Amino acid sequence: MTVQPHPSLQTYADAWTHSIEAISELVTPLTEGEWNRATPCPGWSVRDVVSHVIGIECEMLGDPRPIHTLPRDLRHVVDEFSRYMEVQVDVRRHHTAPEMTSELEYTVIRRSRQLRNEKRDPQTMVRGPLGDQVTLEHALRLRAFDVWVHEQDLRTTLGVPGNLDSPGALVARDVLLAGLPKVVAKRAGAPANSAVVVDVHGPGPEFLRTVRVDADGRGSVDGTPSLGPAVTLVLDWETYVRLAAGRVRPAAVADRVKVEGDRDLAAAILANFAVTP
Repeated sequence: MTVQPHPSLQTYADAWTHSIEAISELVTPLTEGEWNRATPCPGWSVRDVVSHVIGIECEMLGDPRPIHTLPRDLRHVVDEFSRYMEVQVDVRRHHTAPEMTSELEYTVIRRSRQLRNEKRDPQTMVRGPLGDQVTLEHALRLRAFDVWVHEQDLRTTLGVPGNLDSPGALVARDVLLAGLPKVVAKRAGAPANSAVVVDVHGPGPEFLRTVRVDADGRGSVDGTPSLGPAVTLVLDWETYVRLAAGRVRPAAVADRVKVEGDRDLAAAILANFAVTP
């Protein structure tokens, strides 16, 4: 499948295509019961994750949102954002496996055609979740990120690891790193004029980043080492993603995170590590 939108959108279109086709391959052979298995995404089964992917892609296509009232007993629905996201999920909760796979396939075909014919400027404003306006480039970056993270949710559930180094993984790295200064400086309250180093190894993307907190308490991130960091966190890419995407609590992966330096600050950073809803 060849997708060729505006050159600066190509990276995101390719990553999206790679991940959504992987999702399709993962779920096509599943039995009815396997669609009900719980995933690391809080409150969502395999069916729910795929429903979410279908629903958001339909919204990107401009399809009207379903008119649907959510049940009151969904514990993972805690705010306006999660309520918004749940509608496309709950409306498909009773769909059968063949209904799910055929709708996914049809949606992928429609979206791929839309991306192939995409001639708009990357800075064109489009409708994002909750009706906010975002650039087309930002919207496609988030779609590439989202489908890759959900591909990993499904792989974890189904016991089929893979694609930790795919095009979507590189998009995910950049999206998650953009949230790191806020985690360290604002949420964890790292002191002014301090530095925190995050050292991530494979399999998957490998990188070392330093979050620097300036005299005013503002954080920024760069790729140069710090000589005297307050904290150094060393972890593998999969664990980084699971923490940053809110799929696991720090205590559950403590054996996979090496901490050097200020233990209290490290604990505060890890407790606030999730940067995605």
